[in-house]
Amino acid sequence: MDQKNFIVAIVLSVLIIVGWQYAFPPKHTPPQQQTTQQSTPSAGSSTTSPSAPTAAPGSAPAAAEPFVPREQALEKNPRVAFNTPELIGSISLRGGRVDDVQLAKQRETLDPNSPPVPVLSPIGSEHPYYAEFGWSASDSSIKLPGPDTLWTADKTTLAPGAPVRLTWDNGQNLVFAITYSIDDHFLFNVKQSVENKSDKPVTLFPWGLVVRYGQPPPEGTYVLHEGPYGVFNGSLKEFSYKDFKGDKQEKISTTGGWVGITDKYWMATLIPDQKVKVDVTLKETGTEPNIKYQVDYVAPGLSVAPGATGDSDSHLFAGAKIVRVVDAYRDKYGFERFDLTIDWGWFWFFTKPLFWLLEWLYRQFGNFGLAILTLTVIVKAAFFPLANKSYAAMSKMKRLQPEMEKLKQRYGEDKQRMNQELMQLYRREKVNPAAGCLPIVVQIPVFFALYKVLYTTIEMRHQPFFGWIHDLSAPDPLTILTGFGLFHWQVPAALHFFNIGLWPIIMGVTMYLQQQLNPAPTDPMQQRVFQFLPIIFTFMMAPFQAGLVIYWAWSNTLSITQQYFIMRRHGAPIGRKAATPVTAAPTPAPSPPRGGSGKKGGKNASKKG
Repeated sequence: MDQKNFIVAIVLSVLIIVGWQYAFPPKHTPPQQQTTQQSTPSAGSSTTSPSAPTAAPGSAPAAAEPFVPREQALEKNPRVAFNTPELIGSISLRGGRVDDVQLAKQRETLDPNSPPVPVLSPIGSEHPYYAEFGWSASDSSIKLPGPDTLWTADKTTLAPGAPVRLTWDNGQNLVFAITYSIDDHFLFNVKQSVENKSDKPVTLFPWGLVVRYGQPPPEGTYVLHEGPYGVFNGSLKEFSYKDFKGDKQEKISTTGGWVGITDKYWMATLIPDQKVKVDVTLKETGTEPNIKYQVDYVAPGLSVAPGATGDSDSHLFAGAKIVRVVDAYRDKYGFERFDLTIDWGWFWFFTKPLFWLLEWLYRQFGNFGLAILTLTVIVKAAFFPLANKSYAAMSKMKRLQPEMEKLKQRYGEDKQRMNQELMQLYRREKVNPAAGCLPIVVQIPVFFALYKVLYTTIEMRHQPFFGWIHDLSAPDPLTILTGFGLFHWQVPAALHFFNIGLWPIIMGVTMYLQQQLNPAPTDPMQQRVFQFLPIIFTFMMAPFQAGLVIYWAWSNTLSITQQYFIMRRHGAPIGRKAATPVTAAPTPAPSPPRGGSGKKGGKNASKKG
């Protein structure tokens, strides 16, 4: 065996890093399979699973065309305002919709004066996106509140600990009410109730929905999920927007769980009562330019006797997917698998602990960049015994370079004989030629996990390092085509491949230096492949997050230091030029004395180096 195993490992690493998001796409259940898996209401169960067409969420209002600025759209209807530590917004009394939610602590750009990030937006704005709650009935004669119903509020502001109650009288002795409460973060408690003042019982079905007009441009492609998703009967199901093209829909009955629509960093999610069975629908309706994506649930029917009041409780999460907040909701309210609203990927068992360690380090240093550097040291320390053994093996390989060159000169084009002799040399010297793969293989899981953390978690968004890095979750802004910050111009998309930042260049240099400490392949073609690897990685890493590139460069630097001292300790020549004199030496005699060109030649070559 020769260096081919090492090259194969390197090439596989490149392929994995470039294409892992395509190799591990989000797990989607085919529509045909979903149809067969969904639960259907049994006959005679209308009080728990409505089957009549009228026992479903009401129709959504049409979006105004043309759209108007957000502020003007908000002024069209009376509102109940709220302003919490995390959220700024209002509830429209027209339809009782939660359609104005902005993140108080998240800005659209790095400029602190830029607008807050919108999560939900009203009808009439460019991208309407809202949550609404209401009732359905099997009896079509009952007047129900709809999307244009004007509710009456008992106060003009909503605040943590100070809920607001919306009421509407249908003129048939039924008084509908929605009580909204809000906490200090992103959770709305929604209590729907109906007071029956008539002389006969009524059965009503509470529902909740989230509607989004239009499909937003994807940010994560296969790296993370964006779009409709939910936990149904304990299992996470993710759907892309294209799954619902052509008015397709999915119907799922579930007890516990949640359903919503997610973006990269924020989401709007409905959480019905976790103890009752609800019917969930995910669908697309409308036509361009008013295509709507809707997720909704219908709760069991409420049989309200004359003079009685029936109610139903649910929750709405509308905000940023902050890990500690999401986990706290799961634990406090028992929301089933609510932590899966954040896409940790298939390797969540490795990614999530890495995030917690990184966040803990951030709390110690106050800088996520320093936390990443410290994390790299911890990872290096954890794998030190393995890396130490690997570098020791590579040092032995380095010392064997002169012997390998002699075998190459002796057997020339006889590859089979040369490989046999190499294997004997490896066995005689107790060297594993593939040992050099280990440091790279060890880094790959950490690389993937850190990539997922940097890309997925909002905690990394707009977090600065030092110098010119103001956002560790974005690529290095100082690039070649901008003169490393001297020129300010919009680089055309066609040139982005060549727009390499300063940190990727630093990473490429460290990779080149580390490569010089490794034993060079004996095959000229392999040598040329290795020479180009640092350049390939530099281009490949250019569009990645700055935090990830900094991690890789710092990891290379630590590896270089560790490998240098190990090679010194083992007496291996430092640098590939150490073997050059032997490579240029005259070809040995065809029939040297047995054993005459073994270790002695290697030692002399080392001295000459």
